[in-house]
Amino acid sequence: MTLFLSPPSFDGFDGGAGSRYQARREIRSFWYPTWLAMPAALVPNSKLMDCPPHDIGVDECLQEARKYDHVIIHTSTPSLANDCKIAEAIKQQKPSTTIGFIGAHAMVLPEETLKSSWAVDWVARREFDYTCREVSEGRPLSEIKGLAYKQGNKIIYTPERELIRNLDELPWVTDVYKRDLDIRKYSIGYLKEPYISLYTGRGCPSRCTFCLWPQTIAGRRYRTRSADNVVAEMAHAQKLFPEVEEYFFDDDTFTANLPRAREIASKLQKLGIVWSCNSRATVDYESLKAMKDGGLRLLLVGYESGSPEILKRIKKGITIEQAKEFTKNCKKLGIVIHGTFVLGLPIETPETIEQTIKYAMELDVFSIQVSLAAPYPGTELYEEAKQNGWFSKTRQTGRQLTNDGIQQSALEYPGLSKEEIFDAVERFYKTYYLRPKPILRILKTMFEDKHVMVRRLREGYEFFNFMSKRKKD
Repeated sequence: MTLFLSPPSFDGFDGGAGSRYQARREIRSFWYPTWLAMPAALVPNSKLMDCPPHDIGVDECLQEARKYDHVIIHTSTPSLANDCKIAEAIKQQKPSTTIGFIGAHAMVLPEETLKSSWAVDWVARREFDYTCREVSEGRPLSEIKGLAYKQGNKIIYTPERELIRNLDELPWVTDVYKRDLDIRKYSIGYLKEPYISLYTGRGCPSRCTFCLWPQTIAGRRYRTRSADNVVAEMAHAQKLFPEVEEYFFDDDTFTANLPRAREIASKLQKLGIVWSCNSRATVDYESLKAMKDGGLRLLLVGYESGSPEILKRIKKGITIEQAKEFTKNCKKLGIVIHGTFVLGLPIETPETIEQTIKYAMELDVFSIQVSLAAPYPGTELYEEAKQNGWFSKTRQTGRQLTNDGIQQSALEYPGLSKEEIFDAVERFYKTYYLRPKPILRILKTMFEDKHVMVRRLREGYEFFNFMSKRKKD
């Protein structure tokens, strides 16, 4: 029997495999552990345990882990040290347990990950769904593709595993969600509640230097499930979760294949569901309209920076003018935008930070998220930072988080310290939200729905409390 585990961590830590940044959020938010749910769906009698959103502590986690022969943990660069501690505790109480680590960090640094703890028996390299299933079946590790494992003092590498070509062959994750998760525990500030997120495809053809998944596990080619397969799961999910208000397609770029996106939207229209997705700011008006007609409510859009030079350097592949036209079209159609921005990308300066804040206010989308550049191993950003000496001293000690699990600046540049980049996040938020337009937008949604009012008041309290802790750290 196999336990797929997202271990206990910092209070409010979103380390799930669907999370873009493994850290605490400004408001308590959790993505679904979809990358764990997918292999769990392949393994009979398995269980998915997502500890942070369910407030499961170490003792309860260990008690449950004792029941299983195999424990598979999704790890990440920021969470590795904590995940190793949990793995060691599991192994100490039941030495016969086989423990494997999966995720981008384990793929990029398999030897380092195995050496990070005596308790880790194997790590998966590249796409790991069938790797996990074969380990769970008890096959000899030497016969399983896509592994690195310990054999005495040696580390053995098995042949590479091919990427899955036909994603329709994978079982649906919604059945695992229903079996093992409480969907009321999952919340994202800009999505309706309760929500469910899942993938309709893997990989992304864009070349963004900082984006982790396409450069590691998922690949640069957008491999997709068929439209009929996606719509069939949505119809199934409607029966499983009649209370769900919104579905989010968490593909890196759902709009990378616009004919398919329009086809899915057309077929979803018959189901009458509300859905949202990730998108680049390059989608044409007619495609936006087709998706809106098919139930699209919101687009999560990575604007990243207001500096044309930074956009070019990170290979974003869009221009400021394209993004402005796209944003104008979305507003015309009534499509809500949650815009994301990243501070600390190469080569940030005090002037480009101000440029980005001004750009965000000009776009004036419904809501924003401001993150710090995270140079994960396996990305071009990581290699560029290493070659140019941009890592801060804190980052060189291997830490991307504060003692409370809050993301800290890992990079700094000539004339711009990591402290200045870190402090700019709070200034960005305050400059953006403490304006009449955003305030009125938020108040309008609160007065329209008492449940939204309660939620926004709670989120406001959490936001300011988070910012206060950020200063202390």
